[in-house]
Amino acid sequence: MDAPIRILVALAEHADEALVESALEHEISLELVAYADHEDDWGDLLQRQGDVILVACGREDANVAQVVGRIIGNRPGRPVVVLSEGSPNGFLGQAFEAGADDVITLPQAPGAISFTLEKVIARRKGLVVPGQVSAPLITVLGPKGGTGKTLVATNLAVALAQRDMNVALVDLDLQFGDIGLALGLSPELTLYDLMKAGAPFDHEKVDQHMMRHSSGVRVLIAPTRPDQASSVSIDHMRDVYASLRTMVDAVIVDTPPGFTPEVIATIDVSTEICMIGMLDSLSLKNTKLGLETLDLMGYDTTKLALVLNRADSRVGITPDDVSTIVGRVPDVLIPSDREIPRSTNEGLPIVASKPHSGAAKAFRTLADRYGQASKPASQPASSTGVRALIGRRR
Repeated sequence: MDAPIRILVALAEHADEALVESALEHEISLELVAYADHEDDWGDLLQRQGDVILVACGREDANVAQVVGRIIGNRPGRPVVVLSEGSPNGFLGQAFEAGADDVITLPQAPGAISFTLEKVIARRKGLVVPGQVSAPLITVLGPKGGTGKTLVATNLAVALAQRDMNVALVDLDLQFGDIGLALGLSPELTLYDLMKAGAPFDHEKVDQHMMRHSSGVRVLIAPTRPDQASSVSIDHMRDVYASLRTMVDAVIVDTPPGFTPEVIATIDVSTEICMIGMLDSLSLKNTKLGLETLDLMGYDTTKLALVLNRADSRVGITPDDVSTIVGRVPDVLIPSDREIPRSTNEGLPIVASKPHSGAAKAFRTLADRYGQASKPASQPASSTGVRALIGRRR
C-alpha cells in the first residue's frame, strides 16, 4: 500500500499497554488514528475512520471473542485483528468464530505486524497480497440468462488447464448454479459448506472444499438449494478470492444474470471481464446495457473480452450488425455445434471431447488472452505516524 495503514487500537482489560506501544512504535508503515483502553468509551473509537481495528489483549482476557463480536456488531465490514500477549491460550478459535480476521502474538520482529495487517486488508478487498504472485481473476458476465456463461466458463477453465495451468472455477450463481452439472461433478462439498466452516479462508480450508474435475480444474460449486444462497457473504467471498489468487494460476468466476451485489463485488476485484452475448435482439440490448453499466462503474471496458455465442445462427442479425448495436466488434465468435449439448450432458467440455471442432478452437482463442502467468506484487511503501501519536499519549 502506498499510504500508511490507519489503525484503531482497543485495549482489553488485561492488555499490557507498554508491550503494545513498544510493538507499534517500530512499525513505521502504520498510522495510529485512535487509542482507547477498557475504561474508555469505545463508542468514540469505533466512529473514527481507520483501515483496521486492533484488539490488544493479555493472557487472562478470556472474553476477547465477546469484544471482537461487539466491535464487529458496531462496525461491520471493518477488519479486526487480535493482538495477543504470548500464547492466545485457547481463545484463538473463539476469536475467529467471532469474526476476527487474524491473530498476532507478541512480541514480533519489526515490520511483521504491518505485513500481517497488509495481508488482512488485501484479503478483505480481494487484492494482491504483498510479496506473493497473484493470479488473474476472470469474471464471466452475461446480463441476460441463457447466453452461455456456464458454457464459456467451463470450456475456458479446461482450455487453460490443458496448458498445464492450475485453474480454479467458482460458481457464483448461488441459487441455480450449473457448473457442477456441466462438469459432471457430484456436489459433495459446496460454497455453502465453505461458508459454514467460517473464516479464515486459508489455502488448506478452501482447497478442502473444492471438487476436482478430470481436466485438473478445481471447482467451488454453488449451494445445492436456493435457500442456502443467503449464507454466502460478500465479504467472505472477497477473502476466498484473495486466497484463491495465491493458490492457482487463474481464477474464473461464473455469474448469474444481472448485476447482483455478489456480481458487483466480484467485478470490483476482477482483473479481467469476459462478456457473453448472442445473436438476438434481447441479448444484444442487455449486452449493450451491461457494457454501459461497467463503464459507469469505472471499469475500463477496452480491456474487456466480448464473446458472441452461437455466432453463426441465422436469425436475421449478423456478427457485423453486433458492432452497430453494441458499439464494438466481438473479440471471439463461438459457432453453433450440436456436440455442445452432448458434451455438457456428459460433463466433459467440448475443448476436451471434440478438440478439433470450431467451437473448441474458439474457446482456445479466448484462452490465449489469459494464458500468461501474473507477475509478483510490489512491496508496500513505508511511511511514518505511530511513534508520534504514542508519544503524545504519554
